[in-house]
Amino acid sequence: SFRPWITRILLNLCRDELRRQRRLQPQEETEEAGAEAYDGLPLRDALDRLPPPLREVVVLRYFAGYTLGETAEALGIPPGTAATRQRRALALLRLDLEEEDGL
Repeated sequence: SFRPWITRILLNLCRDELRRQRRLQPQEETEEAGAEAYDGLPLRDALDRLPPPLREVVVLRYFAGYTLGETAEALGIPPGTAATRQRRALALLRLDLEEEDGL
């Protein structure tokens, strides 16, 4: 069954992380600790299981903070293709995370 709140939670978490990263001054210890914590997240595992073209869109949109247009331009694809890949990626992530949570 469709649970739109999972997508909203995922998007909010990604945006919060982007804001947090922009506020912090990168320090070697902090980066290492953050990388270790991120590597253990179910989201990281779910992202790794996405096909590369879908993963690229998600990473640029939600972790690098690109707009849809900037993402399309960076990947050399039409904006409609970027939007379709984003939709597919979020749907697959939703399914993967729901399975992992046992929903």
